[in-house]
Amino acid sequence: MLLRRRGYQQSAAALERHRESLWLDLDDTDRSQRYKMSVWYDHALTLSVSPDGIHWREAARTGPSGDRSTFFYNPFRKVWVFSIRADENVGSSISGRYRRYWESPRFLDAKNWGSSPPVAWVKADTRDFARPGAQSPAELYNLDCVAYESVMLGLFSVWRGESNVREKINEVVIGFSRDGFHWHRPDREAFLPVSDKEGSWNWANVQSAGGGCVVIGDRLHFYVSGRQGIPGTGLPGVCSTGLATLRRDGFASMDWIPGDTRVRRRVDDPSGGGVLVTRPLTFSGAHLFVNADLQGGELKVEVLDESSRVIDAFSRDTCIAVTGNAAKLPVTWRQASLASLSGKTVRLKFVLTRGRLFSFWVSAWPTGESKGFPAAGGPAFAGAVDARDR
Repeated sequence: MLLRRRGYQQSAAALERHRESLWLDLDDTDRSQRYKMSVWYDHALTLSVSPDGIHWREAARTGPSGDRSTFFYNPFRKVWVFSIRADENVGSSISGRYRRYWESPRFLDAKNWGSSPPVAWVKADTRDFARPGAQSPAELYNLDCVAYESVMLGLFSVWRGESNVREKINEVVIGFSRDGFHWHRPDREAFLPVSDKEGSWNWANVQSAGGGCVVIGDRLHFYVSGRQGIPGTGLPGVCSTGLATLRRDGFASMDWIPGDTRVRRRVDDPSGGGVLVTRPLTFSGAHLFVNADLQGGELKVEVLDESSRVIDAFSRDTCIAVTGNAAKLPVTWRQASLASLSGKTVRLKFVLTRGRLFSFWVSAWPTGESKGFPAAGGPAFAGAVDARDR
């Protein structure tokens, strides 16, 4: 992960109306509402729509919300979701920010929250740590979400507590979901961290932007806000925009580096390689691809039947070894096509001699489009999914 600063500065005069979220809706048949925006003002969100992202029309106003409320689209369930800041009351005091949830198939149904009030959703827990010297436990400051390939990607802005010498420390932690409501968060370390160097543009605070990230070639670009802070005070100081980049699909990997004691949870293969066997799966399409760094090694794939027996035409011996380092490497067998297994239940067995496997997918096209969701898009995508027919 590379995190660097961009030249942008926010004026304090913009604080009366702030916390904007903006979404380009490529699937809306009403072109006048192709762009959607929310702006927090006077304890609620003002919702606006636009045909071009320049000329806006205010269209609705939600019910009550906290000031760091955002929204996103969940294409798996085809609903617009509002991630609403709320505060937990304990006795006569307020103790902890958390998020409330509201959804509808139509963006403008959020007017006054309709007939269904937002429900309690997610908050920080005991695994979300506060910084040393903080005077309070960690809290969930914001949650931005976006569809990335076959999952919902969650960017959790975790407030690490506050002291009298450093302003409102927020760092972004990653999470994943299959439905956009229930979250898997195996790693609580910062994905987009603050800097511990006093005077840095992101010394005090880092938070995500709506849409999460865009896909630029084989990299993911995350635009984040940063606060420099003023040491010894609770003031934000200079506010800037930064850019973090990550290898596409680079959130996690299966690593096999012989002799490297940092590699954890190894599964040994009698041939001496690193092995990953998938759960049972079915697919459509005919072309298998991997995102992998195989410099100094190679990868082969076997296809197993429902009884975990190797299918002869898709054995390790018939697989052509995959080498190199790229986000889209084809996997082939000498005299067989995956098209013959389309719709059947199988397992894939990946065997590495050395390297890192980030992801795999089966495509309908030899050019490897995934039919997945490319987060907030990018210059290579004409539609809302990665497909040749869009």
